[in-house]
Amino acid sequence: MIGQERNIKQAECLKGLRLDIGLNQREMSEKLGIPLRTWEDWESGRRTMPDYQLRMMLYYIRLTITTSNGSVHGHSSVIRDEKGHPIVIINDIRFMGRQGINWKDVEEYLWQYVGESFEILETADIVYVGDDFPNELKGSNDTIRLKGAQAKAKANATTKVPLLLKYATNRRWQENFKTKHGTDAKYGWYRFTSRFALPVYSENGSLEHYNIFRIEMLIRHASDDKLYLYDMVNIKKETGTPSQQ
Repeated sequence: MIGQERNIKQAECLKGLRLDIGLNQREMSEKLGIPLRTWEDWESGRRTMPDYQLRMMLYYIRLTITTSNGSVHGHSSVIRDEKGHPIVIINDIRFMGRQGINWKDVEEYLWQYVGESFEILETADIVYVGDDFPNELKGSNDTIRLKGAQAKAKANATTKVPLLLKYATNRRWQENFKTKHGTDAKYGWYRFTSRFALPVYSENGSLEHYNIFRIEMLIRHASDDKLYLYDMVNIKKETGTPSQQ
């Protein structure tokens, strides 16, 4: 019974959104680049999806249909999955290339954050961005080993550093064992987990689904007793079915 009520609520939500926009089912499916039958199944409740996937899809719809230019670029949002954990949505794919990521471009982009500080909501920690961060991220062993989709994901995650820090969770501490970090990580290292979603588009430019990734925000506890962002490491795509429209 609970599952049936959930299906009905999802269907009503999608139908209500479509009517608010003023489109029929065929027009809605064409706008989104999805089969008409798929939309009909959603509105009828014959097909459902996890609630957080529905929220990502609704966010995309509002950006692509209710904005004047129909573009999703430059926008981001934060949704929560079924357990209440935050996911940063990144629709602005800034870094991409057939020959791989140009990490020098990423390094130059990161300089805009230097000198800024951001609060992590879960712990109230204040994290500063020092002038070592852009070069460290570009040249770290973690970055060098990345290829393909993981490299693209890490590069584009840098465009939302403020949000990835703000919604970071699961703080862990580890002792500093390297002499070279005796000052810049005198009091050890912290790792936080952040999650983000990147869109996957078809060849004709329509949104197919979102891939969800985890990444660790590596933070050093320096001799001045402040926390500094050092790198973003250990990126992993979450397993299971990606977020489908």
